[in-house]
Amino acid sequence: MLDDMNAEPDIAGYSREQAGPKIEISGPWVERSEEVLTPLSMQLLASLHRRFNPRRLELLAARDHRQAELDAGALPELVHAHTPLAAVEKAPGDWTVGPIPSDLRDRRVEITGPVDRKMIINALNAPVSCFMADFEDSCSPTWGNIVRGQVNLRDAISGTIAFADPENGRVYKLHSERTATLIVRPRGWHLPEKHVRIGGEEVSAALFDFALFMANNHEALARCGTGPYFYLPKLENHLEARLWNDVFVVTQDALGMKRGTIKATVLIETVLAAFEMDAILFELREHCAGLNCGRWDYIFSFIKKFRNRPDFLLPDRAVVTMDRHFLKSYVDLLIQTCHRRGAHAMGGMAAYIPIRNDASANELAMARVRADKLREANAGHDGTWIAHPGLAQTALEAFNSVMTGPDQLHVRRPDVNVTPADLLRAPEGEITEAGLRGCIRVGVQYIESWLRGNGCVPLYNLMEDAATAEICRAQLWQWIRHGARTNDGRVVTEGRFDRLLTDELDSIHREVGSARLAGGVFPTAARLFAAMIKQDTFDEFLTLPAYEHLS
Repeated sequence: MLDDMNAEPDIAGYSREQAGPKIEISGPWVERSEEVLTPLSMQLLASLHRRFNPRRLELLAARDHRQAELDAGALPELVHAHTPLAAVEKAPGDWTVGPIPSDLRDRRVEITGPVDRKMIINALNAPVSCFMADFEDSCSPTWGNIVRGQVNLRDAISGTIAFADPENGRVYKLHSERTATLIVRPRGWHLPEKHVRIGGEEVSAALFDFALFMANNHEALARCGTGPYFYLPKLENHLEARLWNDVFVVTQDALGMKRGTIKATVLIETVLAAFEMDAILFELREHCAGLNCGRWDYIFSFIKKFRNRPDFLLPDRAVVTMDRHFLKSYVDLLIQTCHRRGAHAMGGMAAYIPIRNDASANELAMARVRADKLREANAGHDGTWIAHPGLAQTALEAFNSVMTGPDQLHVRRPDVNVTPADLLRAPEGEITEAGLRGCIRVGVQYIESWLRGNGCVPLYNLMEDAATAEICRAQLWQWIRHGARTNDGRVVTEGRFDRLLTDELDSIHREVGSARLAGGVFPTAARLFAAMIKQDTFDEFLTLPAYEHLS
């Protein structure tokens, strides 16, 4: 309630004309933006920014310090909630997370996708348990995409969302019966929202996405019998989880909500977070619904964190599969940790998409999806991710064949005894020229699409997002930096990369046509990609330099 917020003097009665932190919005006008950039949402954002942005910046600086330690030879150790390293008070060994809401009990298949209008409708209508509306890896954060995404979610929660497709004239609406449970993924702690400044400071994109969604939808969600549910991306340690928990507590108090109403699932998609899963659950225990195996970002993080160490060199992305020891260990530890604490252990993304013009290729792709989902279900996962409605039935059948109830929390995995060495065992395998070319082809085309405002791109029968593009970029940087050799004995050099880039741009030219290649943003995408590959320093995320090119 606004009265509750007025108890905090620095934001009482805030408006653009009154005293208080000055909010400057530099983004272009977006239709219906006034419906989400409301006085209440700006009040909440200003309060969260003032209270928590200094801590956020300190935690980002701590990431840099930790990277320097890893570069110098340090290795991470497992951190549990009951250890001194967790920096928490005494935690009994049998603690569990808070109760799971009824509409989050069964999560066996979740679909993910960006926050555009048609995607939201199709995803909520899909035969799945939940839909994760993504402001992060599958969303190019143009000001228009972000603001329209908030408008779209507001309409979806109110049940009024509709979309008339200009290409085929079809009108899309929500089903009148059941729709999937909505979960929102805000952007990560590392990302700014450059179009909004408070007191002259750039705001956190994570706080911006969160504040707008909470301020505009918490009451409507309650009326619908659900709540504000989130996926939290890119966390690296329990202190970053503690920051989110404090944000939740302050927000619930400010809006007059019962503590614990907000529920969050944390993506364990950084290698350092894998060592702190138990402590992360403890920090968020009142608000946590589970952990998720964000496999693509996890592989990227493994490369990134140990990029300066030749003993952590990875082979082609295609052979870094979930049965490799370091990934299987991470999965087993996540399931064991979650179920011990009463939290859901969610599986990873199926990157395949239906292949409509080739029946045999489609059958092979669906067989791979089925095998992957059966692996997850048999390991003890409580649910999984897909990126396309066409995979829903395949994933559902796989989990239904194993799961007899809404979850597998009874599967405790006492056989699991994962050590730090298990999580850090770099997989063996070949580096090939085909692998080099694939990284270039996917990386350039993804950045080109992202710069055009599309963050979720079907390429070569796979759904690519920022995470998979990051693997491409990181592997090329790593191979060049350490003089890796392909299986034909040749060294991966900058010169070889330049020649292959020229070849692949020619191939892309033949695929997409000369007009788009020369006249659009392909030249910028190719230059940006090449610069990130060849520079001595490693950009923490490709979206940071690329963001400077977005409006």
